[in-house]
Amino acid sequence: MLSCLYLCTAKLPSKARSEQMYRAFIFSLTFLLYASFHLSRKPISIVKVSRTMSLFKHPSTLVKHGNKNNYKQLLGALDYSFLCAYAVGMYLSGIIGERLPIRYYLTVGMLASGLFTAMFGLGYFYNIHNLWFYIMAQVANGLVQTTGWPSVVTCIGNWFGKGRRGLIMGIWNSHTSVGNILGSLIAAYWVSTCWGLSFVMPGVIIAVMGIVCFLFLIERNSKTLLNGASRFRVQMPILNAKETSKPQDPEMHHLLTDSENCSVSLNSSIVVTGEGRHGTSAISFLGALRIPGVIEFSLCLLFAKLVSYTFLFWLPLYITNVEHLDAKRAGDLSTLFDVGGIFGGILAGLISDRLEKRASTCGMMLLLAAPTLYMFSAVSKMGLEATVVMLLISGALVNGPYALITTAVSADLGTHKSLKGNARALSTVTAIIDGTGSVGAALGPLLAGLISPSGWNNVFYMLMVADACALLVSLKILFSFCVFLLC
Repeated sequence: MLSCLYLCTAKLPSKARSEQMYRAFIFSLTFLLYASFHLSRKPISIVKVSRTMSLFKHPSTLVKHGNKNNYKQLLGALDYSFLCAYAVGMYLSGIIGERLPIRYYLTVGMLASGLFTAMFGLGYFYNIHNLWFYIMAQVANGLVQTTGWPSVVTCIGNWFGKGRRGLIMGIWNSHTSVGNILGSLIAAYWVSTCWGLSFVMPGVIIAVMGIVCFLFLIERNSKTLLNGASRFRVQMPILNAKETSKPQDPEMHHLLTDSENCSVSLNSSIVVTGEGRHGTSAISFLGALRIPGVIEFSLCLLFAKLVSYTFLFWLPLYITNVEHLDAKRAGDLSTLFDVGGIFGGILAGLISDRLEKRASTCGMMLLLAAPTLYMFSAVSKMGLEATVVMLLISGALVNGPYALITTAVSADLGTHKSLKGNARALSTVTAIIDGTGSVGAALGPLLAGLISPSGWNNVFYMLMVADACALLVSLKILFSFCVFLLC
């Protein structure tokens, strides 16, 4: 994963090589931090496959909340409570995150997430059969988990430049799939014997990673570091005319710069005045919405994430019903969808860098995803080998556009030229895009829970319609761009 970053340091001067090593460290650390977020979200999809879950075994719970025939709707309510809280909280998280130190904000969020993830599992050990206990644990966890994404995207944006952004962020975004895979394997290990540990262990892991975050996370490169909430002066030597006229490597341009807030004069020092964490006033919610492309890509992600999260929460149960496997084997097999997602995210980033067209790349993959979903519903019934192949292909085509929009596209829009160098936009823009996508993530599992009793084919038809809607939005973005060029 880090080989491309390591090779770049081979022939660099010592200072540049040192900076590249720090970049590799931040790349790895933020990768592991957000992988732990997804690791803690995955257990519910594995545990709900097993009928050993005490919430649905206890007679008083079934009498109070329903019966054995509507357990899918009850499980859907657990998914929906987490995802709704996540969607609502995400809109606020970016705005709050722009005004607080990333390291503290992310650390508190990870520790709280570990607490609420483990609390869900404690219901097993304390023999709790009240549905509202689990719903409240999911709501609380959904809210605190919104601290993760805007924070890590802003941090990685502070360290990496614009060159090869799609490829680098495509590789980096594989943390979602890696986290899902690890979460599935950990949860599946205990699901048939002690399902409470399927939640407690991921909770412990994300809490430990929160401590690691507090101890080791470096928010910004020292060249662009602005301290706290106070104004201060940074003395830097001014390059001569020949040096300033040299073209710079796009990799050395940070995604976030405060160029509009710096004054430069010959034979003098650079004076950087700052308010808050980055030196300029944070962009407002409405101001972020006015950035060209934010609304369109947000809607595109809404439908793309609807498809992706339906697979995330319901794929193990689907595999159990179709392939007649036990909960552990179904959980292990479902990880292949995320393996395909890793390759899909990297491929989408690589293609978008080569074409320099993010919307075209998304549209192309979404166009291929719709018929692939139909094939998956038909071919997966032919045997285990066919299911494995279709899981890999579907994972790549479904998660490719999702990964591209949440990383490279968000970074592009958060550093859009219309912002005139304002560095206080990336976290808010990221939160708006991912928050809107999370609305789709909440709707997908809910609709799957309501539709699945009528047949799994109807669930796949719903997913194909959502994919077609995402494709239409991406075509609208392309059309708007073509009109702009003609004008």
